[in-house]
Amino acid sequence: MKRILFSIVAIYMLLPLGLSAQQANVNLDFNPHKNTEGLTPFSAPLNSPEVHDDRRVTFRLNAPDAKRVELNPGAIHTVLDKGREPMLFTQGDDGIWTLTIGPLPPDMYAYHLRVDGVQIADPNNTYAAFTAMPPYSQLVVHGDGPAYYDAQNVPHGIVSRHVYHSAVTNGERELYVYTPPCYDSSKKYPVLYLVGGSGELPSNWVFDGRVNFIMDNLLAEGKAEPMIIAIPNNQIIHRNHPQHSELTFDIFERELREHVIPLVDKSYSTLQSPKGRAISGLSMGGRHSMFIGFRSLDLFANFGILSAGDVHAETSLAHFLSDPGVHNKVDYLFVGQGTKEAQGFFNQRCQALHEALKNHEIEHEYYIGGHAGHDWNTWRHLLYYRFLPNLWKE
Repeated sequence: MKRILFSIVAIYMLLPLGLSAQQANVNLDFNPHKNTEGLTPFSAPLNSPEVHDDRRVTFRLNAPDAKRVELNPGAIHTVLDKGREPMLFTQGDDGIWTLTIGPLPPDMYAYHLRVDGVQIADPNNTYAAFTAMPPYSQLVVHGDGPAYYDAQNVPHGIVSRHVYHSAVTNGERELYVYTPPCYDSSKKYPVLYLVGGSGELPSNWVFDGRVNFIMDNLLAEGKAEPMIIAIPNNQIIHRNHPQHSELTFDIFERELREHVIPLVDKSYSTLQSPKGRAISGLSMGGRHSMFIGFRSLDLFANFGILSAGDVHAETSLAHFLSDPGVHNKVDYLFVGQGTKEAQGFFNQRCQALHEALKNHEIEHEYYIGGHAGHDWNTWRHLLYYRFLPNLWKE
């Protein structure tokens, strides 16, 4: 009897090894929405979303009294060429609403549900965004193995959170800093200042952008130079302030000069020169990088403008474009956007910037790639495939 009991206990103890329940949150799995154990996420009544082996995705919602349930337009619609029309769920006899879509390309997709006109995050999905906007859910469609933005079995850098007082905004603010796994304080490292878009927080470049894992993987592959990545909060004034466009650039430049860069240079072993600094950002952060960076050549010599630009670039950037010494002051200038982005509104800004730089014979890299639009799928792609590997290259 003791031998049988021991066998049962041993089997029970071994069962969890090598298994990963849907949204178990045990490991940093590359396939968290694949249902391998038939278990629901903790505290949720249903599996949603569920990613099948053919990369179709099933969403579920238990809302028996609802009249209409939809998948709100977003990154998923862009990839599937569904436009701006919501995709409708179907209600079963048990009151559960379901929607199966796809297949989708392996990637991470932000999404909302809409129930009787109310936009909500998926209440069954434990992968949700912490941001400066109302929360959204995250869908991870897995490939055959970990992707370039996943945690892999390679040396990992460290992400530190700094909280400091700002005299510019008169409050406490935060700054995330990535140091590479090879970081040695006896050496000097270049610093990339990386900023987000409207409604993004510094943490979004870590949790949505996966910049730390992307950098870990690039370093392990020998495709990028070791660097420090500082991620400040560029939400510097209320995004709905009527004078946001007029005020944000001057205020954020002060924040960079008076607080962010001094804090990073004091806390880490940095190259304290324009050639040792880069500034990059997505969307609104791309405009911060452009309008602040291009007028701050005493601070930065490297630039990454992601999904941003200006339709009036010839006039709004005239000082930079006509600077006779700009060719000697800029080491690397990257302008990039997503393939589906280049088919819509944001292309006008990016294309105008590219044309202005070309007209003034300012050397730069212009790139359109990936399978996505104005979303994190594009910005992760731009970082991994182009910007980071080419940064700090002689």
